Amino acid sequence: MSRKPTLETVAREAGVSVPTVSQVMRGTGRISESTREKVLRAAQRLHYVPDSRAAAMRSGENREIGFVINRLQNPFNAEVVAGVVDLLEAEGYLVSIVDTRDDPERQSRQLNTFIRHGRGGLIWVPAHDTPSETFDLLRAQRIPVVTFLRHVRRDVDHVGIRNAEATGNATAYLIDIGHRKIAYLGGNDQSHVRMERIAGYRAKMAERGMPHDLVWDCEDNKRAAMEATMSLRNAHPDITALVCNGDTVALGACLALSRLGLTPGRDVSVIGFDDIEDAAVSTPPLTTMAVYPQKLGRKLARVLLDRIAEPDMPATVSEVSANLIIRDTTAARICD
Repeated sequence: MSRKPTLETVAREAGVSVPTVSQVMRGTGRISESTREKVLRAAQRLHYVPDSRAAAMRSGENREIGFVINRLQNPFNAEVVAGVVDLLEAEGYLVSIVDTRDDPERQSRQLNTFIRHGRGGLIWVPAHDTPSETFDLLRAQRIPVVTFLRHVRRDVDHVGIRNAEATGNATAYLIDIGHRKIAYLGGNDQSHVRMERIAGYRAKMAERGMPHDLVWDCEDNKRAAMEATMSLRNAHPDITALVCNGDTVALGACLALSRLGLTPGRDVSVIGFDDIEDAAVSTPPLTTMAVYPQKLGRKLARVLLDRIAEPDMPATVSEVSANLIIRDTTAARICD
């Protein structure tokens, strides 16, 4: 196997010096246009790709970003990733994405790998029960960090969602259109995000004098939500509305209602959370609390770029409010 092309082989091919090739690749120096084109043509013929890690060692700048997320298969997370990647790639960064699956030990291995191989920054959804030593490690390594969704440390930049406010508004909307027996569906852990969402639902039920609240657990995927909704209907057939932990749960709930011969919106109202792309095109289109995940991803990327540009500025916290998007899975109900 032939050796991979280097600055030296490109220089020989183009008939110029190694420093000239280096300056062309970095876009620096006073190089004539004809020489620049000659070097670039030689690099193209040889399939030369600059070694970004070597360049980072020379300049002290690393253009690779790590994104450590929980449950990448969740459509909301996938859309957030798309927003992050779109903005960071436009700014000349490469994004590496790994999934902790909410496992602190798996997360520790992933973060240590990122540190060993060098990353210019980190966007991170901390796993549940992440030890404080993990944050101390990243701080000691001077890695710019932005946490997402789970706000664990005040000395780290954070982008999140006003979860309790959102589910409180969703619950208030259902009460305002006549629902009295409303359940919260989805999630089966004690994560900070889910606890905030349940708290918002419960607070609004209590504030409006609703006699009972009901939290029904299930994993955050369509199949689990479909099965959980069938169980919920069997145990509590008087429930007329569902506030869901996410759009995926809400879509699974709508599938269950359809299989039971019920119409989402007409027989049981359903509200999701996130406004993923599938929400608007589902049958029927899903009412949801929209946080615009791709836009949220771009905000995450911008906060990280600001931290990279100004490493010593005070930590910032950015929390976005959700907007109620009314579609066809909710409708007014005559009070019992």
